[in-house]
Amino acid sequence: MSQTATFSNRKSGRSSNRRWTPLNILLMVIGFVLFWPLGLGMLAWILWGDEISRMADECKSRFGSMSQSMPRPSYTSATGNMAFDEYRARELERIEEERRKVEAMRTEFEDFLRDVRRAKDQEEFEKFMAAFEKQAGKSDKSNKKKGQ
Repeated sequence: MSQTATFSNRKSGRSSNRRWTPLNILLMVIGFVLFWPLGLGMLAWILWGDEISRMADECKSRFGSMSQSMPRPSYTSATGNMAFDEYRARELERIEEERRKVEAMRTEFEDFLRDVRRAKDQEEFEKFMAAFEKQAGKSDKSNKKKGQ
């Protein structure tokens, strides 16, 4: 029934009538003047926009389900050559151990940077407080002198 409704809409022109607006016609003409494929693309969108989007959705659903069912290569499966499989296992373990070392170094470096920033922040705060107290002390003394 939906195909009949789509066919009747297409035949009567109702599906593309809403796209024949003055703005769309102006954009199509400008597209043809500037670069003809733009105008042609605009014309195609005006004429077959609903059908193109429906076909795109259909293709996405069709190929999306196909890609999910396709087997993916596995790098952990055995090749049948025992010597190569043992070599690969040793190399993968060595690389994993190296990754763990690098990760540990990264966390240590982040801790070091955090401590350096904290020390710098503490130093800046102490300088601010000393300057503030000095300024507050001066203003207190001047207020006391004015009050006397």
